[in-house]
Amino acid sequence: MSESDGPHGHGDAVFAIQRPGQVRVFTLHEAEAIFPLLRFITAQAHDELAPVLESMRTDMENRAALARHEGHYEEIVQRWINKMERLGVVVSGLWLVDFDTGDGYLCWRYPEVALGFYHGHDQGFGQRRPLSDLLQAHQPGWAASGEGEER
Repeated sequence: MSESDGPHGHGDAVFAIQRPGQVRVFTLHEAEAIFPLLRFITAQAHDELAPVLESMRTDMENRAALARHEGHYEEIVQRWINKMERLGVVVSGLWLVDFDTGDGYLCWRYPEVALGFYHGHDQGFGQRRPLSDLLQAHQPGWAASGEGEER
């Protein structure tokens, strides 16, 4: 898919909304283009959840209050998951997402400021390695630098 695909011209394919459960395959360029939006949405959800977590800690003995907080917690997290899935990334944990490249994942966890890690499909967060190491050792097709290249 070239970046100019889509009904409105340049760049629309990068921000295509996915159906629930539909995982997208990203080039490095596409992942980097969508990353600021993904990070912004995650930061908002993280900040919205912080006072709920604090209330849960202070109301640990009050079952009714704790149940309300748990419900609010679940709403915030589920809303975040839904947004991430619509962007086409794989949610691997709380504030942890993977961009499928076809042969592995670009791995990001909030509050990291950039896409800096990679792991194979059969590996997890614990086996991720710096993206720069991978790019130095290999030149995967998904990391090609051209913005308009066909895949």
